[in-house]
Amino acid sequence: MQRYKIIHRTYYNYSNDVILGTHHLLLRPREDYELRIESFILKSTPQVKIFWHRDVEGNSVAIANFNQLTRQLLIESEVIIQQYNESPLDFIVSDYAIEYPFKYKPSDQFLLSPYMVLPEEETRVLLNNWIFNIYKSNEAVQTYTLLQKLTRLIYTTLAYTVREEPGVQTAKDTLFLGSGSCRDFALLFMEAVKCLGFASRFVSGYLYVPHMVSEIGSTHAWAEVYIPGAGWKGFDPTIGDIVGSDHIPVAVAALAESVPPISGSFVGNAESSLDVGVWVIQC
Repeated sequence: MQRYKIIHRTYYNYSNDVILGTHHLLLRPREDYELRIESFILKSTPQVKIFWHRDVEGNSVAIANFNQLTRQLLIESEVIIQQYNESPLDFIVSDYAIEYPFKYKPSDQFLLSPYMVLPEEETRVLLNNWIFNIYKSNEAVQTYTLLQKLTRLIYTTLAYTVREEPGVQTAKDTLFLGSGSCRDFALLFMEAVKCLGFASRFVSGYLYVPHMVSEIGSTHAWAEVYIPGAGWKGFDPTIGDIVGSDHIPVAVAALAESVPPISGSFVGNAESSLDVGVWVIQC
């Protein structure tokens, strides 16, 4: 078992007084049989009452309803988690899905359909040609091996870059530029595996990087693929490997752009600036 403390601070500064609108916060990690939350503290300045709910994806969403003038918004979360995903390759695949190609069972396909929506035709053609680097049509290969090869293909052929701009690049843009951020690589991986008939979803969260514990970090993103028998398994093309105990998931979604850690609005004649600090510490 690994134990981590995650501190996530977000500052919004405004050039003039503004009235803050409702903000949605996706900051609480997803608890399951592999991850347990030991403690969680969420606070903000200005102070506000927080209301919680689970969205359709099962993410824990905090809703903050502000109604006051301010020139700064500070939102800070501090969580200690116990992570038990120390053997990520220790899973069993259903017999019919051990080798690719395979098809999901009809009952699963119905539930997975939102995660199997194909990209538009031009992107689909581009991705199919790109996938040809590691897989030839109807070639028999182990399912995990194929997914891992695709993860490594992104890691070894594209350049990682830090992008401060909001949003996610299209898969086509990432291939054209030959570079992208972790969220761009996650979307590229998702779109590629969908072209192969897999269900995939976007994951936002945190990554523990031992040599950066004293540095100001940021959130992280990767993708999950539904493998019959094994369930949702994470793959991180930014590091070129399957997701393990150093990954702490917070939110999942069928659409990559729908799970920012903090989203909200303000009313007022003001410019805004954003500063974010994330620290993931083994404890």
